[in-house]
Amino acid sequence: MLELRLVQGSLLKKVLESIKDLVNDANFDCSATGFSLQAMDSSHVALVALLLRSEGFEHYRCDRNMSVGMNLNNMAKMLKCAGNDDIVTIKADDGGDTVTFMFESPTQDKIADFEMKLMDIDSEHLGIPEAEFQAIVRMPSSEFARICKDLSSIGDTVVISVTKEGVKFSTRGDIGTANIVCRQNTTVDKPEDATIIEMEEPVSLTFALRYMNSFTKATPLSNQVTISLSSDLPVVVEYKVAEMGYIRFYLAPKLEEDDIENQVETRPQVDIKSKEETKPKLEIKPKLEVKPEVESMTPVETKDEIELMDDE
Repeated sequence: MLELRLVQGSLLKKVLESIKDLVNDANFDCSATGFSLQAMDSSHVALVALLLRSEGFEHYRCDRNMSVGMNLNNMAKMLKCAGNDDIVTIKADDGGDTVTFMFESPTQDKIADFEMKLMDIDSEHLGIPEAEFQAIVRMPSSEFARICKDLSSIGDTVVISVTKEGVKFSTRGDIGTANIVCRQNTTVDKPEDATIIEMEEPVSLTFALRYMNSFTKATPLSNQVTISLSSDLPVVVEYKVAEMGYIRFYLAPKLEEDDIENQVETRPQVDIKSKEETKPKLEIKPKLEVKPEVESMTPVETKDEIELMDDE
């Protein structure tokens, strides 16, 4: 039996709005410690990890570990029926094929319940190892969202560079270039307005802006966003979910041309490779050398046959 009661029902609505366009179907894993989700987008380029700890719920009951498969768009539709101040309760029976959402108004004068069919989803839980990052940037989430939105009107990718000067976001497109630099700023009235940069060594990585813009849909969840960067590792964009958990988005960097030759087999690098680099790889010399020999044999055999016919 699974039963979760969340007083801040609007939190769950914001969580679903932030991930439903990135992930269609996913399994929610329920255990004694919390309610979690791990899923990749349909292109298998980005990974979403969600954790809502059990202590953040007013009531949390999970008799045994269970996985609940749901279509996130349908789940978001259900949650839209709840008011922002409503108390949300989620119930599911062991081995059942439905999940129930119950919405209660704060004054208890209105109670609504909705039932949704569950899905059987085959998914592989990926182990995400802890990593040491070369640079960690904490900044206002609204500022990060604005930067990604502005840069996407110029180009398709963003280069995030962290140096002792600050963090620079830059892009290049057909109409020109753009560079936005944010310097460390801790002397602010509100802690959430601060920009804090922790850097072990300079790092510069390139990412697809359309994914970054998708991640920023989690902006309403938190005033601050944490961006963790390290060479040859996916970037981690993290938003806190109140005091009860987090949403983390993982996105692999786009490789520069110098690095592509070493990793030809992966799809993103093949897309980036220039035509000049690709063309030599497509030449199949053994076949080209063998083919003329086969063709040369054909006329010889035909000539012998003609001579035999003349003798007859």
